[in-house]
Amino acid sequence: MKRMLVTGATGLLGINLALQLMEKYTIIGVGNRRMLTSLPYRLIQKDLLSADAAGELLREAQPDVIVHCAAMANIDACEKDPETAIRINGAFPGEFAAQAAQAGIQFVHISTDAVFDGIDCGADGYKETDATAPNNVYAQTKLAGERAVLEQNPHALTARVNFYGWSTSQSRSLAEIFYYNLSAGRPMKGFTDVFFSTLYVENLVELLDRLIEKNASGLYHVFSAESQSKYAFGVSIAERFGLDAGLITPVSWKEGGLAARRSPNLIMNTDKLRSFLGTALPTQVECLDRFYRSFQAGLPERIHGFAG
Repeated sequence: MKRMLVTGATGLLGINLALQLMEKYTIIGVGNRRMLTSLPYRLIQKDLLSADAAGELLREAQPDVIVHCAAMANIDACEKDPETAIRINGAFPGEFAAQAAQAGIQFVHISTDAVFDGIDCGADGYKETDATAPNNVYAQTKLAGERAVLEQNPHALTARVNFYGWSTSQSRSLAEIFYYNLSAGRPMKGFTDVFFSTLYVENLVELLDRLIEKNASGLYHVFSAESQSKYAFGVSIAERFGLDAGLITPVSWKEGGLAARRSPNLIMNTDKLRSFLGTALPTQVECLDRFYRSFQAGLPERIHGFAG
């Protein structure tokens, strides 16, 4: 069985990816400050800011495949501490990809749709070849990471993504924030002028696994086949879970009190991915139905339980 090293394995994507693929790969997860308990796979604690963190991970884990999910992902935190964001999101991925290339290890880097400013999207959505225009520190540093990875390791796969799912903190994705607040009867705001092509994390993991199987390289947009506003997304969650959609107030992102500017129109073009995989991509309804089924199966409680 191949060995897969998953960084950011205590985060939403990392933990869901590890759980979903653990029967196919021997998973070695990497966490930073937060260590979880009773995980069904090995977890290494490593500060990615430390000297030679990449080399130490390769020597300790001996992986066949690396999925680099770790990032400084809080947009407002990046604004407040750009130096750390530059190191974690920009420099480290390139160093890690370079060492993976030297060792002949398959490398997958997770990036973001936020590298676009959401202004000049076009009718067909953003393509991989479109000019980027990051408008906050998080997006700028993630774009730097993309470029570093592709420069240092031409065989690496960089996947731009946007996803939701269940996390240990119960607050890492917009979907859980909507669910838990609405369940408690708390009012929410939903942005009517921010559009995205998000995927439920299990659908995303399946697509990433297929790309790994096919040894894909270069840059790919890995998103849903459809887009919607964040307000519409919140309403769809309320309706699917039988909650009160009237608790969601439609507003502009400019009224949200956010420290960093958001990209309003992140409709993504997935023609390259669909052509490479030769298959249709998940719709918003298909993703939401799977998110709901995972809730019924007790996945939120299982994942939250790892936090002790």
